[in-house]
Amino acid sequence: MKNIKSAFFLLAIILVFSHGFSFGRNVRPSKFSDTTRKPIDTARYDSLMRKLANHDKSGKWPVKHTPVPLPGAILPYYRVVAYYGNMYSKNMGVLGEYAPKVMLKKLEGEVKVWEKADTTTPVMPALHYICVTAQADAGSNGLHSLRMPFSQIDSVIHMARSIHAIIFLDLQVGYSTVEKEVPRLEKYLQMPDVHLGIDPEFSMKDSSVPGKKIGTFDADDINYVSKYLADIVKKYNLPPKIFIVHRFTQKMVTNYQDIKLHPEVQFVMNMDGWGGVQLKKDTYHYIEWHEPVQFTGFKLFYKNDLTKETKRLLSPEEILHLTPAPVYIQYQ
Repeated sequence: MKNIKSAFFLLAIILVFSHGFSFGRNVRPSKFSDTTRKPIDTARYDSLMRKLANHDKSGKWPVKHTPVPLPGAILPYYRVVAYYGNMYSKNMGVLGEYAPKVMLKKLEGEVKVWEKADTTTPVMPALHYICVTAQADAGSNGLHSLRMPFSQIDSVIHMARSIHAIIFLDLQVGYSTVEKEVPRLEKYLQMPDVHLGIDPEFSMKDSSVPGKKIGTFDADDINYVSKYLADIVKKYNLPPKIFIVHRFTQKMVTNYQDIKLHPEVQFVMNMDGWGGVQLKKDTYHYIEWHEPVQFTGFKLFYKNDLTKETKRLLSPEEILHLTPAPVYIQYQ
């Protein structure tokens, strides 16, 4: 992955003048951060979880003995549709590929498509921003990762709130760790509309160069993050956080059965592999159905999914027929 330091200063100036706001300014949270805090109707919650299971006969779905979330939970009451990327790179996802106004309009278009595909589940838009990017170069700290400036996170939050979307901050830790990176984001995670994602692909525990080999997180890493988020929710009296873990191979997440769930955290295993229609369906079945945790997600690549054989993305209708049905949809 190419180093993206050189773009920082120029893009920061552009964003200041194009959006007319000062970095670091507190702006009004999304309307979705004020999700009703009424007690959870457990009968309705269980019914929605059974719906997501899509009549699975294996006994795996819905997952048994998972905690009922705290009041204000987003899942499974909404389906989240997110645009993913980094503002300094056109190659890391649609979030940074287009000018902000164009990108937000495209996202709103996808939201409408999903609302039409499943009229029984409201859709919540999201911006999923990679705030720590893995790097091929070791860098001055030797960690093979680059932290985005807080000013850039502020700009993404501002954009998301302009369309009443929620925000995900995503970590590609390289040689760093979740213990080092997650606490840096507390001032954002205490905001009710900011959630978190981590990417095992770029967690290089064997000292490989990011991008040359697929990395991994263990249940211990995931449990650290889950507990941290749960503590944040309790400390600031927040609605539950959504916690995304990306995955497209079995080894990217080890000891999945030891992942601990909390009422304060809604866990999503997101299938983010790219390729043709059948390959993506098979990977989803192998990774998501086969190793259940709580909720599932599905990633679509506007470019990399267009193979010579299929030349198209999976449709929302096809994705909704997967077992279980994903509750988080991500576009790159």
